[in-house]
Amino acid sequence: MGPAGDAARPGRFFGVYLLYCLNPRHRGRVYVGFTVNPARRVQQHNGGRKKGGAWRTSGRGPWEMVLIVHGFPSAVAALRFEWAWQHPHASRRLAHVGPRLRSEAAFAFHLRVLAVQMRAPPWQREPGTVRWLRADFRRELCPPPPPHMPLAFGPPPSRASAPRRRADPLADPESEPDQDAEACCALCARSFQDEEGPLCCPHPGCHLRAHVICLAEEFLQEEPGQLLPLEGQCPGCKNSLLWGDLIWLCRVGAEEEEEDLELEEEHWTDMLET
Repeated sequence: MGPAGDAARPGRFFGVYLLYCLNPRHRGRVYVGFTVNPARRVQQHNGGRKKGGAWRTSGRGPWEMVLIVHGFPSAVAALRFEWAWQHPHASRRLAHVGPRLRSEAAFAFHLRVLAVQMRAPPWQREPGTVRWLRADFRRELCPPPPPHMPLAFGPPPSRASAPRRRADPLADPESEPDQDAEACCALCARSFQDEEGPLCCPHPGCHLRAHVICLAEEFLQEEPGQLLPLEGQCPGCKNSLLWGDLIWLCRVGAEEEEEDLELEEEHWTDMLET
């Protein structure tokens, strides 16, 4: 799997990271956590509990964030991934992972768990990017991540706004969809409810709008028996679409404040450490 491009993806950032301790007295210790803001989170860890860091990392810095898995469709999905990575032997999905060996460093063990976790259900079908923040810490994961999970390097791309369709003054008026058509699902012809946002094809010139369940069923025709699609062909423009990208675009307009998610992050950290 080759390196992925670093073009900024629109939407909210939900990541699960791996910290490595650089303190000579505690060198080699690691910590797994969840964040919506990697740069701020590592500063909190190095600032101690008074700055919002975790109890397990307080007073043991400096810590370096060396790896992060991001691109989860929601905070809940990321938090579930975090918990399983932290507690592989308490997770029924990872019960088959062998215990840490005496000669095995904590860093190597956590990478071994991560490699198995990304190939285990349900994570093997979730969108995501595996990003090495420090190239000198990079190790080959065995088994490698699923093909739809790209490998990236360097800091996460800055968040960008979703591209919005603009009216083209030179476009043919007949090619523009009417408002009644955009208010209905292109697959089932039923209207959208106020509380649900339609999935929209991001390709220029394509005006596909569909219910999440309708488009999922369309994509899963090639994979009967699965619950979550990985990718599929747009019924409108016939271009290939990654399911994770569609979900990200759908959530761009979410109104939750980032501070609320940071509070949730700290709440989960406290729950797991007390």
